[in-house]
Amino acid sequence: MKSFTAIGLVLLVGCATTSPTLTPQIAPPTAYSEAAAPGAAQLTGDWWNTFNSAELRALVDQAFAGSPDLAIAAERVRQAEAQVQIAGASLFPSLDLGFSTRKARDSESSSTTLGASYELDVFGRNAAGVRGAEAALRATAFDRDAARLTLLAGVATAYFEVLSLRGRLAVSRENLAVAERVLRVVEARARNGAVSPLDVARQQAAVLAQRAGLLALEQQERQTLAALAILVGRLPEGFAIQASTLADLAVPSIDPGLPAELLVRRPDLAAAEAGLAAANADLAAARAALLPSIQLTASAGVASGALLAFLGGPSTGLAVAASVLQPIFDGGRLKGSVSIAESRERELVETYRKAILAAFADVENALSAAGRLAQREALQVQVEARAREALRLAEVRYREGADDLLSVLDAQRTLFDAQDQLALTRLDRLEASVALFKALGGGWEKGA
Repeated sequence: MKSFTAIGLVLLVGCATTSPTLTPQIAPPTAYSEAAAPGAAQLTGDWWNTFNSAELRALVDQAFAGSPDLAIAAERVRQAEAQVQIAGASLFPSLDLGFSTRKARDSESSSTTLGASYELDVFGRNAAGVRGAEAALRATAFDRDAARLTLLAGVATAYFEVLSLRGRLAVSRENLAVAERVLRVVEARARNGAVSPLDVARQQAAVLAQRAGLLALEQQERQTLAALAILVGRLPEGFAIQASTLADLAVPSIDPGLPAELLVRRPDLAAAEAGLAAANADLAAARAALLPSIQLTASAGVASGALLAFLGGPSTGLAVAASVLQPIFDGGRLKGSVSIAESRERELVETYRKAILAAFADVENALSAAGRLAQREALQVQVEARAREALRLAEVRYREGADDLLSVLDAQRTLFDAQDQLALTRLDRLEASVALFKALGGGWEKGA
C-alpha cells in the first residue's frame, strides 16, 4: 500500500513541474484606421509579380537560388533539426559494447561486455527537453521564413532604388543641358554688352553645381546596384539590370484583410510564439531537475581463456541495478535555474506582445503611406508641369531683356527640385507597397 502511495506522490510532483504557456493578452482591433482603396486586390504569396516587371521576377528567382542569407537560415534549420534528434535520444536506452584482453605469465583471457543504461523520465525532464527542442525548431523555421520575406522586400526595394536613381540621373542630365543652353545665351549677351560678367559667373556656377550633383547620383546608383547584386548572391562586377525608369512599373493596391488575421500571417509573430513555447518547456525541465532521477543499468559479459577451458568453455554473467539520485544541496544552483527559466518565459511574453503591437503599427503606417503618397504624386505631377512652364517663360523674358538672370536661375532650381521630388515620390509609393506586403506577411500563413 505504501508503494502505491509513493507512486501517486511521484506522479503528482511530476505534474507540478509543468505549467500552461503564458500568452500576451491583446485584443486585435476590429478594423484598421486606414481603409483599403476601392478595388484593392487580395494578398498573394507571389506579391512581387504585381509590380508588372519581368526583370524583378528574374531577380527574385536569382535570390532564391543564390542568396547567402537564405542559405544561412536553411543551415540554422538543419542545426535545430539535429538538436531535436539529440534531445529525443534521451528518451531511449544507451548501449555500450566493451572488449578487453589480459595476458598473464602463462595464459591469456579476454572478455566482452555489453552495458545498457536508461533514465526513467518519471518527472518529464527529458520529455520537456524534447518539447523545447521541437519548439526551437519551429521558431528557427519561422525565422527562415521571415528572412526570406525580408530578402524579397530588400530585393524589390533595391531594384526600385536603382531605377529611381537612373530616372533622377536622366532628369539631372536634362537640367544640365538646360543650364548649359542658358549659359550660352548669357555668354552671347555678355559679349554684346547686354549683361555684366556677374551673370556669366552665376550661370557658370549653376552649370558646375549640376555637374557635381550628377556625379553624386552616379555614385549612389553604382552603390545601390552593388547592394542589389549581393542580395541575389552575385558579384557586383559585371552585374547589371536593363530597366532605366520607374514609369513602366505598376503600383499595386492591396486589401489588408481583417486585423485578427495578422496574427497568423507573419512569420516573425509565429517565431515569437514558438520561442515562448520553448521557454515554457525549458522551465518544465528546470523544475524537474529539482526532483529525484531514477537510473536503470544492466550489463552482460562473456569471458574466455586458457585458464577457463577446463570449466567447459566461456563463462557468462548478467547484472541489473537501479539507482535513485536526489539533489540535496547545490548551493541554490537548481532553484536559481528555475528562477531564470521563469523570468525568461515572462520576458518572452513581453517580447511577443511587443512584436504584435509593432506588427499592427507596421500595417497602419504602410496603409497611411500608400494612400497619401498616391495623392502626393498626383499633386507633384502638377507642380512639375507648372515649373517647366515657368522656366520656359523665364527664358523667353530673359532673352527679351524683360527679366534678369536671377529669375531664370530661380526657375531652373524650381524645375529641378520639382522633377527630383516627383521621382522620389514615385519611389516612395513603390516602397510603401513593398512595406505593406511585408507588414502583412507577404502572403505567408502559419501552418501552410
